[in-house]
Amino acid sequence: MIEVLYLEPLLNVPVRQLSLGQRMRCDLAAALLHSPSILFLGEPTIGLDAISKLALRDFIRKYNQERGVTVILTGHDMDDIEALADRVMVIGQGRILSDGTLDDLRNRTTRERRLTVDLVEENASVSDPDATVIQQEGHRVHLSFDPGVVSAAELIYRITAIHPIRDLFVEDPPIEEIIAQMYGENGL
Repeated sequence: MIEVLYLEPLLNVPVRQLSLGQRMRCDLAAALLHSPSILFLGEPTIGLDAISKLALRDFIRKYNQERGVTVILTGHDMDDIEALADRVMVIGQGRILSDGTLDDLRNRTTRERRLTVDLVEENASVSDPDATVIQQEGHRVHLSFDPGVVSAAELIYRITAIHPIRDLFVEDPPIEEIIAQMYGENGL
């Protein structure tokens, strides 16, 4: 753990002199010393820089897979949730609002997908009867669409037939928006 969590330079440093991120790594190492069968983690990457976050997520994922340890993760960092969780429970005011995979959560809440297109022309007028422009910033246009109405491939074909593009990508809405929508639907 000393090597994987980069703790060697911290071994002789008093706790009061450690940064939040350094304390988080040390706390994780201390929690694992007695090889627990269940590991409870609350906001495990808070205070960590980007490199440390990725390393810690990778460590937790491998630890779970190699040792069969159940990891219960609580937190608001959706990147942690998406990177580490196979099963997600959304709780609001003591009630379980959702219990399943992230895909289950997305599918129950919305069918929406997002298409982001970087156009060659700045501020070109983009429209499609089966998509909604949700934001346009210069060359970049963000569209929302329902794949049950129009496929991503068809929407891309329609837009590229009219507008020359530099780049594009299709994605799901951010998980934060899906959870916010779920809370809104439940009056929370």
